[in-house]
Amino acid sequence: MHNSITTLTVGLMMSFSSYAGMHQTMDVDSDTGITSWKIKAHGVSFSLTQILPEQSRAFYVNRGFTLQQSEAFASSCVYMTVMRNDNAPGTIHFKRSNWSVSINNKPHQLKSVAQWIDTLKKQKVKMPALIAFRWAQFPPEQEYEVGGDWNQGMLSIGLPAGSYFDLKVRWDIDGKEYETTLRGVKCAQ
Repeated sequence: MHNSITTLTVGLMMSFSSYAGMHQTMDVDSDTGITSWKIKAHGVSFSLTQILPEQSRAFYVNRGFTLQQSEAFASSCVYMTVMRNDNAPGTIHFKRSNWSVSINNKPHQLKSVAQWIDTLKKQKVKMPALIAFRWAQFPPEQEYEVGGDWNQGMLSIGLPAGSYFDLKVRWDIDGKEYETTLRGVKCAQ
């Protein structure tokens, strides 16, 4: 299995290395089958790692959700998302509302954390569980200092299992815009 992972990673590195010095990789955990996509661009590292629906359900049920209350989020193509300012030319600032998802070059709207909270309130999720949900999400807006400042959290793409998409991530440094795109990302099945 390790040789096939290495071959897949090398093939993807070659496929995506031509995008303005950006370097995308894909790794598959040989024990779980969970896939991670990573890219480095303009001094920033960004990654998405699949969270299986069963993992998401268990996480939220253990924080006070009913199984039914956890289902919509758990089945919405969820990722552990990490962004880090390794050595960008300054403090990076992002708003998730500036990110975009596309499927076959057609836009797909990301559901915001506020929209998820509204949906969960309508399902009568209790306040401690809502707080746990909010704190587990990738932040809607954040700044990271140079030298490795980072954060992680869950990000729902809102697509069915097995879907493929591209995610364009945007940030700025003192008003100057930067972006990178993870291509060919697959929702867990």
